[in-house]
Amino acid sequence: KWADGATEGVIVAGGQGNGDSLSQLSYPRGIVVDPSGTLYVADFSNARVMRWFKDAKQGEVIAGGNGEGEEPNQLTWPSS
Repeated sequence: KWADGATEGVIVAGGQGNGDSLSQLSYPRGIVVDPSGTLYVADFSNARVMRWFKDAKQGEVIAGGNGEGEEPNQLTWPSS
């Protein structure tokens, strides 16, 4: 994120290298920030959608996260 007047951004999601833990992303392909500051990320290679509440240290899986596929609990290459 960028604060008004800042010269550097602050990492608010990921930033722990490529991977599939709750503090990592793998080829994110879309982000949305809602009015309360909650961040949503389409985590393409992990076949999941992640949510980070404002000031959270790690995200939570809100869709997918069970491998790529066509089952109700799976996604295939999510993006925005």
